Amino acid sequence: MELEEKPKYGEPRKYDPTFKGPIHNRGCTDIVCCILFILAILGYVAVGILAWSQGDPRKVIYPTDSRGQFCGQAGTPLENKRLLFYFNIMKCASPMVLLEFQCPTTQMCVEKCPDKFMTLIKAYTNKKDFDYYKNFCKEGLTNTMSVPEILKAGLCPAMLTPSKPFTRRCFPALGQKGGAITVGNNSQFDDGTGTMRDAKDLVDGVKNATVVIEARQVVMKIFEDYTHSWYWILIGLVIAMLTSLLFIVLLRFLAGIMVWVMIVMVILVIGYGIFHCYMEYAALKGEPGSDVTLQDLGFQTDFSVYLQIRQTWLAFMIILAIVEVIIILLLIFLRKRILIAIALIKEASRAIAHVMSSLFYPLFTFFLLAMVIAYWAVTAVFLSTSNEPIYKVFNETACEHSRKTCDPANFSTTSLKVDCPDSECLFAFYGGETVYHKYLIGLQFYNVFLFFWCANFVTALGQMTLAGAFASYYWAFVKPDDMPAFPVFSALGRSLRYHTGTLAFGSLILSIVQIIRVLLEYLDHKLKGAHNKFTKFLLCCLKCCFWCLEKFIKFLNRNAYIMVAIYGKNFCTSARDAFFLLMRNMIRVAVLDKVTDFLLFLGKLLVVGLVGIFAFFFFSGRVKAFEDTAPNLHYYWVPILTVVVGSYLIAHGFFSVYAMCVDTLFLCFCEDLERNDGSAARPYYMSSTLHEILWENKAEDPSPSSAQLQQPEDEDVQLKQQQTQMQEEEAA
Repeated sequence: MELEEKPKYGEPRKYDPTFKGPIHNRGCTDIVCCILFILAILGYVAVGILAWSQGDPRKVIYPTDSRGQFCGQAGTPLENKRLLFYFNIMKCASPMVLLEFQCPTTQMCVEKCPDKFMTLIKAYTNKKDFDYYKNFCKEGLTNTMSVPEILKAGLCPAMLTPSKPFTRRCFPALGQKGGAITVGNNSQFDDGTGTMRDAKDLVDGVKNATVVIEARQVVMKIFEDYTHSWYWILIGLVIAMLTSLLFIVLLRFLAGIMVWVMIVMVILVIGYGIFHCYMEYAALKGEPGSDVTLQDLGFQTDFSVYLQIRQTWLAFMIILAIVEVIIILLLIFLRKRILIAIALIKEASRAIAHVMSSLFYPLFTFFLLAMVIAYWAVTAVFLSTSNEPIYKVFNETACEHSRKTCDPANFSTTSLKVDCPDSECLFAFYGGETVYHKYLIGLQFYNVFLFFWCANFVTALGQMTLAGAFASYYWAFVKPDDMPAFPVFSALGRSLRYHTGTLAFGSLILSIVQIIRVLLEYLDHKLKGAHNKFTKFLLCCLKCCFWCLEKFIKFLNRNAYIMVAIYGKNFCTSARDAFFLLMRNMIRVAVLDKVTDFLLFLGKLLVVGLVGIFAFFFFSGRVKAFEDTAPNLHYYWVPILTVVVGSYLIAHGFFSVYAMCVDTLFLCFCEDLERNDGSAARPYYMSSTLHEILWENKAEDPSPSSAQLQQPEDEDVQLKQQQTQMQEEEAA
């Protein structure tokens, strides 16, 4: 007797008359991971409390003077002094500024920047001018002190130059006149020692002083654009939500028609994008500067500059054309399977009609994700600002104590001041040498890792909850009588009560892969200057492999959560069962489930495309009807990009309910094929429409489930033939 070969992908499900859908009599799973997750959350809370007790966000909000005080902080003597003034901006031209991000000159908080040329020597001779000059001097200045005494004590700057506030700091009001650099309409100025200097000498100081805050200028402009356009952005997001909801409702009643409408409209929208890019490309022909390449242009903070180059529109046109061709080819090759996918979408529409609360569940997920993101962001800010102010010795002449740490409270009486009489103890940066500060980078890493873990946990909770609700619909023989009264709440309760550990386990695996990808990106950023081709190749391969691994784990986790929602087993068992079930139905997974995902992706693409085109014409002012209505912005791409990204997230939130419903019904459908044969004793739970589509296409599908579907009928036929033959023999 030959030994039966064990199936490669596990035994198919057997008929079980007691199985009626998601099992209610279940126990807790992956308890160790549940305990580990709870401990990690408690540690996360402890890190947050520690960061909140040590951190001070004012360090990134307010400029800091040489004493470490915050300019413009409410409730302090400096509340009305919001601007930071540099005694000698030319000292910022020192290369040390680029290393320490601090100018070696006294800095103090002032109410407004100086608006006139003035030297201390000239101001001292005029009471009115000297009173004005005192606004830019430190405390301790008296009228009885001579100019040399004032300068030696460092109480006042030697000169004032007309300045303008920029990112709450006073910088010389540089201009250009007749090709020469000017400050206050003058090409020269008195540096306070009687020496006349060119205004261009201020340029290097201003450049170095702004090396860190150049990016802040862009951020401030972007923030200003948001303040001017936030309500229009909200209107755009509301339009995206209503459009997504409209598509979902229409899919419920007109699934077949809406799928074809989505396909045609996506092709038309992308086609219009190609046409628009070509028109812009052709319109720039012959324009001065339009033939500059993107490589020659380099990075520009004003992204509208790129839209004046023909190469930009050519690149957009090529990308859209490639996307258009890919979509059309996929539709041609998958045309026969689209009908089956439409049947699945119709079934999903019926399921959602019986579980309408599932449409609003994404709002709950968004709320939890918003809490996770907010907690991570606040903790990160407090951790990054939990350093102590470090003061260092700054001097103009050679000094052996230069750049050493000091204490401003008693600096004047220390040996440092005696050895270097012209030195000053000024605020340098925020740091620290305690145990807490040494492990600060570790706390930041823990904050990032827990952010990934918690975010993935929230997403996993939503997937398991929706899977449990839709599985209750599928395995209800009489719908909706056999369904729970509140399927979403029932599934949510089961997930939290019994499977918190399983959710933590799956999200932990995914988070580890994601944090490795973050570290690889960090290494890649640090090694950009290296010219080792092997290192670059190795990093590229690793990033590609871990990207693929992340996608596979997301796919496996998603299906594992569906099996957990149905059978209540642990993560590893459920992942194995889901994987084997999918492998036993490999053809269907490739041509049925994935086709449905593709069609739903086209729906999201359509919503984003429609809202994005509307936002582009509105904010760019290219339509005359909107010229007076649209706000005046520095970068009109800011609200457009925000609306596009927000529209995709909103559309993804609504369509993800459909996607989860389809995935759940598909796995239940595969289980139904293995458990039942469609007879009166073992009827299918699937709808008659889905059953008819299955029988019409079973000949094209050589998967094991199709063979199994055929097998029971063949056995029944053989049994009937044997019974008929026995009856004929007895009659003879």
